[in-house]
Amino acid sequence: MVKMKISLPADKEEIRKLKTGDIVYLNGIFYTLRDEGHIRALKMYEKNKKLPVDFKGGAIFHCGPIMKKTKKGWRVIAAGPTTSARMNPLEPGFIEIFRPGFIIGKGGMNKKTRNAMKKHGCVYLSMTGGAAALGAKGIKKVHDVYWYELGMPEALWVLEAKIFGPLIVSMDSNGSSLYENVEKNVEKNLVKVRKRLGL
Repeated sequence: MVKMKISLPADKEEIRKLKTGDIVYLNGIFYTLRDEGHIRALKMYEKNKKLPVDFKGGAIFHCGPIMKKTKKGWRVIAAGPTTSARMNPLEPGFIEIFRPGFIIGKGGMNKKTRNAMKKHGCVYLSMTGGAAALGAKGIKKVHDVYWYELGMPEALWVLEAKIFGPLIVSMDSNGSSLYENVEKNVEKNLVKVRKRLGL
């Protein structure tokens, strides 16, 4: 296990070095994006429309943040992870087209997404669910918001991270997945338990 701070956007070499179990803290600009945001970005790409941000080497946070409007702009009240499985149908294509370096969420993602991560150099970073206040503390500034008409949770928020974490590398760019490893261990233990019980 390695603990490291990463500045965004990161280059592919740095991303490829990360292994499952490593602890990561992020610094720099990153973006929130959920279902509707993914759909909007992919549709814009299909229509050859320019996106307002460049995701390459950056971090996509599966998050519907709670924001407060102030005289100076926006302030983050809470920023916890959304269950990433919701984005499974969209994420492989998104990774292939936009080449983000990091996906932040909770619960992991499916094999198709993992394959896209392996092919294009992307890792999945797990954030503890229910830690929305902690997530907000790691956000230094709200730089901008796009697609607000989709609603506050679905909008594309441009945030600046300052030691945002801890985040665990749960799926790396070599095809390893902590979730899959846990499932395999559970299956092995179930076999042992059944034998002991004579089932």
